[in-house]
Amino acid sequence: MSWKETCPMTERMRFVSELLEAERDMSELCRLYGISRKTGYKWRDRYLQGGVKALEDGSHARLSQAHAVDEATVQRLLQVRRAHPTWGPRKLVPWLEAHEKPRGWPAASTVGDILRRNGLVERRRRRRPVIDRSPAVLVQPSAPNDLWCTDFKGQFRMLDSSYCYPLTLTDAFSRYVLTCRGLHSPSTEQVRPWYERAFRQYGLPAVMRSDNGAPFASNGIGGLSELSIWWIKLGIVPELIEPGRPQQNGRHERMHRTLKAEATHPPAAQLRAQQRAFDRFVQEFNSERPHEALQQRTPQSIYRASERPYPSRLPPIEYPEGYLVRQVRHAGEIKFRGNLVFVGTALYREPIGLVQVDDDLWKLYYSMVPMGLLDSRKMQIHPIIRRRKTQSGARGVAPPAPPANLEKVLPISPV
Repeated sequence: MSWKETCPMTERMRFVSELLEAERDMSELCRLYGISRKTGYKWRDRYLQGGVKALEDGSHARLSQAHAVDEATVQRLLQVRRAHPTWGPRKLVPWLEAHEKPRGWPAASTVGDILRRNGLVERRRRRRPVIDRSPAVLVQPSAPNDLWCTDFKGQFRMLDSSYCYPLTLTDAFSRYVLTCRGLHSPSTEQVRPWYERAFRQYGLPAVMRSDNGAPFASNGIGGLSELSIWWIKLGIVPELIEPGRPQQNGRHERMHRTLKAEATHPPAAQLRAQQRAFDRFVQEFNSERPHEALQQRTPQSIYRASERPYPSRLPPIEYPEGYLVRQVRHAGEIKFRGNLVFVGTALYREPIGLVQVDDDLWKLYYSMVPMGLLDSRKMQIHPIIRRRKTQSGARGVAPPAPPANLEKVLPISPV
């Protein structure tokens, strides 16, 4: 309405007051205030029925919603959410569409509003995205078994006061959880049998990504540990993320967040009960929980076992013609030009390959993995930070060609 530049409520009260004083008729007052007779009668009737408060603006919301979600649908959404408290709307809707009869489930945004109204979702402060400015060139998987990721989810104390160290192993392409095992310690002796079990069940990956902690890596030349040396013998290239950059293993870390929420809060009484919780988590994560990055499919529907079986005997480490080969002695040293050069005790009895790259520089390899540059004048080794995608430099244990591309494994649906 064309009220004057004053508070609308004040103008309405003045209009009604002058009308009730009967000094001017309705037509004259409406012309004076610049409103229609219909509007004038509306405000008069409102005042007579409800007093001054009735002159305030009412809600413009619709009295009925043509596309409102029915109560049965709301209750089913809330029921599934309570059964899976870590699932958001983008997982609830695909799961319901796959497991329930067709009923026109609402959009994920509408489901989010329903969860918020029922106190099942809290608004979180938006975090600034973490930008990885690392120069490292990490392997980007294009099919299952191109890259496996492994780590320990942070240890925690169970109700019997003992610590649990959850060892986790996933396929980076499909997000499939290959292993989730609670251990009493993170030692090589404890973890190796579970990697061997995974290799026997699923075959061998091309690359294994981990952080720089034990037992995956060491402070020795090339960062090799007893565990990663065994992987190399199997033809698996170890890949280390940069220290302090867990986002370089972000898919695996995201799985850890879900694992922590669903299987460790509260912790179990002892390790056997805690392992049962881990097993339930793995079953649901692999076969029921939809993943947005997989077009709302489950990891189990994408993953397939590797075509590279776990060998009954480890193949020998061999080097191309032209390489000098030196055996590592019991003290972790190799003999080169009459001098002893330390390379690491983890490599005891292993062959090291050396290839000359300059007059006084030799590049050291263990199988296909570059370890460092040997300065033959000073007899010092300058380590190579093994965080870049490596090229094969050895025979017999080189990683296989990349498997089929993404489109063959995960076809893109036409829009």
